[in-house]
Amino acid sequence: MMHWHIVCDFDGTVTRTDVIDSILERFAEPGWEAIEQQWLDGQIGSRECLTRQLALVRATPAQLLGYFDSVAIDPDFPAFVDLATSLGATLDIVSDGLEQAIARILSRNDCPLLPIVANGLRQVDHDRWRIVFPYARDTCRAAAGNCKCRSVPAGRHVLVIGDGRSDMCVAETADFVLARGSLADHCVRLGLPHARFDTFAEIPALLANLPQLLTPIVPTLTPELQERFHHV
Repeated sequence: MMHWHIVCDFDGTVTRTDVIDSILERFAEPGWEAIEQQWLDGQIGSRECLTRQLALVRATPAQLLGYFDSVAIDPDFPAFVDLATSLGATLDIVSDGLEQAIARILSRNDCPLLPIVANGLRQVDHDRWRIVFPYARDTCRAAAGNCKCRSVPAGRHVLVIGDGRSDMCVAETADFVLARGSLADHCVRLGLPHARFDTFAEIPALLANLPQLLTPIVPTLTPELQERFHHV
């Protein structure tokens, strides 16, 4: 995997819960659900959605940290990171979520230090917040807070790992996708090379075959693994 770069989503992928949705459920004033529906309906991009939603949050730093510390990750994710990096791959967490939350949650779950490309949270007063978008791009066709496509390096094979809408655009440019949830359905609709997964415990067997997955025929896969792979 020396020539592979891994773009890994966080919310719903490394975690089973969406951190921002949980913050909104716990701490936001009414109205965030209507904003969420506008995003789901394609009326607004995630940047506008998140800006309006986070403005409704009323939580102290201690309350937010207390919630972050309650979030668990897939227990096999740290071992996956160790394996991928030992094989020579580079790996970034690329998320349309919050950098502070991701860093705190990973550190509390004994995960190796990783580059995090995500949105930022800024305190306005004792319990009010605003979100900033250091990785947004005006030309992003998804109008995302974090344009994940800009995180893809040149000259390397790209593996995307994710579960949802924020991963769909970058998945279309990747060499291969490990997907679950709506991202897996998206890969099927567009005929993108991908494999479904449920937990990170399944990924080592899939990584072992990645170099061969750049060709349309993979004769060495076991029947069980062949059922997981879908090729253009």
